[in-house]
Amino acid sequence: MLGHEYTTKEVFRKNFFNDWRKEMAVEEREVIKSLDKCDFTEIHRYFVDKAAARKVLSREEKQKLKEEAEKLQQEFGYCILDGHQEKIGNFKIEPPGLFRGRGDHPKMGMLKRRIMPEDVVINCSRDSKIPEPPAGHQWKEVRSDNTVTWLAAWTESVQNSIKYIMLNPCSKLKGETAWQKFETARRLRGFVDEIRSQYRADWKSREMKTRQRAVALYFIDKLALRAGNEKEDGEAADTVGCCSLRVEHVQLHPEADGCQHVVEFDFLGKDCIRYYNRVPVEKPVYKNLQLFMESKGPRDNLFDRLTTTSLNKHLQELMDGLTAKVFRTYNASITLQEQLRALTRAEDSIAAKILSYNRANRVVAILCNHQRATPSTFEKSMQNLQTKIQAKKEQVAEARAELRRARAEHKAQGDGKSRSVLEKKRRLLEKLQEQLAQLSVQATDKEENKQVALGTSKLNYLDPRISIAWCKRFRVPVEKIYSKTQRERFAWALAMAGEDFEF
Repeated sequence: MLGHEYTTKEVFRKNFFNDWRKEMAVEEREVIKSLDKCDFTEIHRYFVDKAAARKVLSREEKQKLKEEAEKLQQEFGYCILDGHQEKIGNFKIEPPGLFRGRGDHPKMGMLKRRIMPEDVVINCSRDSKIPEPPAGHQWKEVRSDNTVTWLAAWTESVQNSIKYIMLNPCSKLKGETAWQKFETARRLRGFVDEIRSQYRADWKSREMKTRQRAVALYFIDKLALRAGNEKEDGEAADTVGCCSLRVEHVQLHPEADGCQHVVEFDFLGKDCIRYYNRVPVEKPVYKNLQLFMESKGPRDNLFDRLTTTSLNKHLQELMDGLTAKVFRTYNASITLQEQLRALTRAEDSIAAKILSYNRANRVVAILCNHQRATPSTFEKSMQNLQTKIQAKKEQVAEARAELRRARAEHKAQGDGKSRSVLEKKRRLLEKLQEQLAQLSVQATDKEENKQVALGTSKLNYLDPRISIAWCKRFRVPVEKIYSKTQRERFAWALAMAGEDFEF
């Protein structure tokens, strides 16, 4: 990890050194007292050389590795579910390494220990052939629980969270679950106006608890905030959601950015990703927030009469199956559908339509706060793209000059041969102009999306039928939007969605 930005972070280095010292022998601990004096370049070079050696393998050697991987897939990559063979998602356990986490996670750099067979719980039917543990080992437990969908589970050492081996997203069971998730979100469409009227009325409630719940619901609806789960004591990361916001996370501005009643949010959300937003709100919401913050310290809860449990109970009463996540899914999907409608023009080229699609997707990713750090390769790949654009511009200029010459020649000669040359040059210019336009669109797309993670919302919050219907309506190949693996994952949607599908 030496070349990685993580290793420059103080928290990462401190956590790594603390965990490494626990693993050292007594005599090593006497000698190695400062990470700054340690030189890892030799072992780092060994790994770099190994990676380089893999890249220059002959075709035969690569084929041999591919066959070995295929053999593993055949042996470990499938299970039988209700009499059908289904693909398993991840059948390899992560090797030991250093925990990275997302955002500025306080545990980054800590040692992820090796998972042993004695840590693993196997879940399969009583009459099935139970997988053999490695020689000399045994499983922690073998159980037969048909109320869950995982096949194996263990607890990882850094966050003490349970990790699972699940079915592949393209399996029947996963497909049905995904379909149900989006159908629940679609059902919200029939209730949402009534829910909004209700929480607006509740802003004036005599009961403080009801007012707080109504304002929290407004934020979950309008800003796609997560509800925020109650934390176990001793969880290191100070992450919050809507229900667990503290006074210090919110600032009120009577006027800002030319708008009235502006609320400024600044807190660490899921995975320690910072949520920062300045947003104008309706006057009753602003007044209520002033009331909720009265005589409270910075560390006090903003919604002190509200818990995630009580909010979810209320949501269930409003609509069967309703949760804060259903609101996120509903608002993400409806936003995509509206943005696609507003941005797509039938006469555009396929490249321009894909740019419109990614712009629509980006609006959703920003709504859901799906950020990423600018990729380390961004500058280099952008430079390469600009070099290609420059070369293409030169080709276009040359083709234009050639077309002018061919036109003059045809005017002078007027024969069939010069006409054929003229047509050929015209077609070449059109082709090059189209290629230039595609490269320019690609550069715009790359620049606009360098700090936004489009994939999370695309795979988890957006009903795939919206995208598939859009592809069919505007004659865009589905493979331009979804990769092969994603198309397998959304096979149910490909089969269901016609071009007139409405979320």
